[in-house]
Amino acid sequence: MVRSMTGYGRGEQTFPGCTIVVELRSVNNRYLDCTVKMPRSYIFAEDAMKSRVQSVVSRGKVDVFVNVSSAEGEELTVKVNQPLAKAYMEALGQLGALGQGAGVTREYPVTALAEFPDVLTVEKPALDLEQMKAQLLTVLDLALEDFGQMRQREGERLAEDILRRADVIAALVSRVEERSPQTVGEYRAKLYAKMSEVLGNTQIDESRILTEAAIFADKVAVDEETVRLRSHLNQLHTMLEQGGAVGRKLDFLIQEFNREANTIGSKGNDLEMTRLVVDIKAEIEKIREQVQNLE
Repeated sequence: MVRSMTGYGRGEQTFPGCTIVVELRSVNNRYLDCTVKMPRSYIFAEDAMKSRVQSVVSRGKVDVFVNVSSAEGEELTVKVNQPLAKAYMEALGQLGALGQGAGVTREYPVTALAEFPDVLTVEKPALDLEQMKAQLLTVLDLALEDFGQMRQREGERLAEDILRRADVIAALVSRVEERSPQTVGEYRAKLYAKMSEVLGNTQIDESRILTEAAIFADKVAVDEETVRLRSHLNQLHTMLEQGGAVGRKLDFLIQEFNREANTIGSKGNDLEMTRLVVDIKAEIEKIREQVQNLE
């Protein structure tokens, strides 16, 4: 089936020490543009995540959001920066000596020393980069599955609408094919009436009437255009049935639809034909808008 370029997906899983949440959101774009937004400490996995997205998405602007939160009970280590602590202690001793010389004394407890910046540091266990990358990709796959299901549902809805409008165009093309010969007959009748009015009782040259009617019929004939339009409609059906990333191909096909409709409009020397062409072009434009949403 065809897929929409717009969609949303979410994946979440808890591993020893952390919970990972990955969300994807996409909008229309001519090409694939993937952006991954994640904590800086996990940036090593960015390229791998982009590659995974590119393996299943061919078009659209895709934003990937990654959140990693520490699980309860995670082992943390508190360490003392001994060189820095000693430096503070020496500095405090110097201050104490100066204070005693000036008659000022003050005791500094250990807890006060701990309040100085960077004396105590909290460290997490070292990350196993390959393991973490694998975990991130696992959750990304969950999000991509959810994302793909939503895009497929939306794509099915778009395809149904496109095919419904294609059926309307086919019906209008049939009316154009019915109307085109009638315009020739009406032109011939008008030409005959006008010549009768001008020439009065003089005998009308029937061969001249037939010649003029034949020239007019050749000028307004739209058989080739309607045949090509029907061929384009069949191709549209085939491409939607085959599915996959057909959005760009359909975009080019719709341009051919417009070309044939414009040619019919330029040939149609008749009010009813003009109305039919306007209706055809209106449906083509609605299909074009929907195609813009397909991957």
